[in-house]
Amino acid sequence: MRILRDYQFAQTSERGASAAIGNFDGVHLGHQFVIDQARHDDLPLGVLTFEPHPRQFFAPDAPAFRLMNADARAHRLEKLGVDILYELPFNDALATLSAEEFARDVLSEGLGLKRVITGADFCFGAKRSGDTNLLKELGQKYGFDVDIIPIQMGNDGAISSTNIRIALSEGRPRDAAAMLGHWHRIEGPVVHGEKRGRLLGYPTANMDLSGLHLPMLGVYAVLVDVLRGPHKGQYHGVSSLGVRPMFDGEVPNLETFLFDFTGDLYGCDLSVGLVEYLRPEQKFDGLEALITQMDADSDQARKILKGLP
Repeated sequence: MRILRDYQFAQTSERGASAAIGNFDGVHLGHQFVIDQARHDDLPLGVLTFEPHPRQFFAPDAPAFRLMNADARAHRLEKLGVDILYELPFNDALATLSAEEFARDVLSEGLGLKRVITGADFCFGAKRSGDTNLLKELGQKYGFDVDIIPIQMGNDGAISSTNIRIALSEGRPRDAAAMLGHWHRIEGPVVHGEKRGRLLGYPTANMDLSGLHLPMLGVYAVLVDVLRGPHKGQYHGVSSLGVRPMFDGEVPNLETFLFDFTGDLYGCDLSVGLVEYLRPEQKFDGLEALITQMDADSDQARKILKGLP
């Protein structure tokens, strides 16, 4: 998959795609349906999205809300067979384009798109002045076809990033996965922690959660992909997502223990999929009680994950 970050410098091979447009936070089943409708036998499959998320650009001090970072989104889109990811920087220059300027300068002249597919709630242009009806009109004017896809519904209502966040906040990762079409995954590099886990017999891979929506704090059964390096592969494990109340922590992070693993993961990129919520964080009456509970968590997680890839 090729990634283009400047619409003004698209090469010939990066033009003329059939592209789905949106933020695609989570790349959930609704997003996947939109992308599927963009597939065309004679055209490259493109996805046009923005980085940072426009909501993050306009309200940088608001609570973190993203389900995935840019790298995780790109990995998921590549798995879906996307040929070209147009990941446009959302900055002042882009934010102040009128709806017509966006259609003309970006979609038509910049990227030379042949088809544009988006969801029914898509808005574009400065102050969200353009809607899907205007997009169709501008498509006719500037030479690209437009298809608008209805909001997809699940068993419990609309499939949306908002409803996925609610499920995760309530400790329901399986319900989130039913809307996502995949496990909710946290991706990023392994960073150095305080190395207490190895002293307890549970060495953990620590990951930063900055900028991401926080699922319910607590302990999870997880599926782990080591994305590259000598330990690349798939593993089962158990993760603690939270502030480590036993040690008076303050900043949430993700600490993951991989079952039946030996090796150094520092600097490696992990993808940790939340499968089932086991219990909330808690403070114990000493390290012995903590280790006993960690043993129980691991046993429970092994049973839950048995048979999963």
